[in-house]
Amino acid sequence: MTVTRAVALGCGHYLPARIVENAEFAGQVETSDQWIRERTGIERRHFAAEGEATSDLAIAAARAALAHAGIDGREIDAIILATATPDATFPATATQVQQAIGAGGFAFDVQAVCAGFMYALATADALIRGGQARTIMVIGAETFSRILDFTDRRTCVLFGDGAGALILRAEEGAGGTADRGVLGVKLRSDGAHRDLLYVDGGPSTTGKAGKVRMEGPEVFKHAVVKLADIAHEVMEAAGVSGADVDWMVPHQANLRIIASTAKKSGLPMEKVVVTVQEHGNTSAASIPLALSVAVADGRVRRGDLLLMEGIGGGLAWGAALLRW
Repeated sequence: MTVTRAVALGCGHYLPARIVENAEFAGQVETSDQWIRERTGIERRHFAAEGEATSDLAIAAARAALAHAGIDGREIDAIILATATPDATFPATATQVQQAIGAGGFAFDVQAVCAGFMYALATADALIRGGQARTIMVIGAETFSRILDFTDRRTCVLFGDGAGALILRAEEGAGGTADRGVLGVKLRSDGAHRDLLYVDGGPSTTGKAGKVRMEGPEVFKHAVVKLADIAHEVMEAAGVSGADVDWMVPHQANLRIIASTAKKSGLPMEKVVVTVQEHGNTSAASIPLALSVAVADGRVRRGDLLLMEGIGGGLAWGAALLRW
C-alpha cells in the first residue's frame, strides 16, 4: 500500500552581510569572547542591516531554495513562514515572499519561536498528505537583533539574524522507513513555563514589540530533557533508533544543549550538524539554515535519515524525521 510523503526537493539559506564577533559585546555589557564561547559555543552572528527586514531575508532564502531545487516560484502551491519577528502585525510576512517569487496558492505565518520551523514542517506535511497542496515551501526567518536588549548580557550575545528555506513536494512512498520524505513529526507545548523565555511586549499588552527576556539555566534544563524525550518519541513512532539516524540537525541555541541532547538521544557528536558557532541562535531559522549549510557542504546526502528538533518560548518544542 502506497502513502503520500512530503519529499525534500531543495533547500537554501541567507545570512545578512554584517558579521558581529563576540568581542563587539565587550564594550556594551560585562562579557568577553571567552565567556560567550565557553557557555554557548557561539563565536559570531549576523545582524540585519538598517532597513533590511525579515521578509528580505526570507525572500533571499526562498530564491536560493528554488535555485537548488531547479524549479520556478510558480510551482509553489503554498508558503509557510515560521517567524517571531514578522515585518508587521499583519499581513503575514509569507505573503510578501509569495509575491516576490511569483508563487500562487496560499501563504501564511506560524509562530512558535525557536520551535517554529518544526511547527511549520508539521503543518506542511499534513497539508501535503491531506491533498491541500502538492508543493510547499517552508521557511524560518528572523531578525532577532530588533528585539534584543543590548544591556542584558543574558540574551543579547545569544541571538542572530538569518533565514532558511526547504521545499517539499508530494510523492508516493511504500510506507516504510526507507521512503524519502517526512517519516514522522511530534509537537508539544506547555504554557506553564511561558515566563522562562518571552518578549515583554505585544500589540494587545504594551502596544510595542518588546524585548527578549530569558531565564537561561531553567531553559537549559527543560531543553535537554524535553528534546531528548521527543526525539525518542518520534523515532519510536517511526520504527527507527539512534543508530539508524545519519545526522541530527538540531536547533542551534547553545552547544552544551546540543551536546547533551545528542548524548541522551544516542547520537555521537560526529553525527550532529553544528553551526551555532557561526550564526548564534537564529530562532525559527536555525534548523533550516543548518540543514542548508550541511547540504551545501556535502555532509547531508540523498537518502540520509535526519533527526531535526527544536525548543523555544511557550514552551513549545518538536522533533521530526526526514529522509533526505
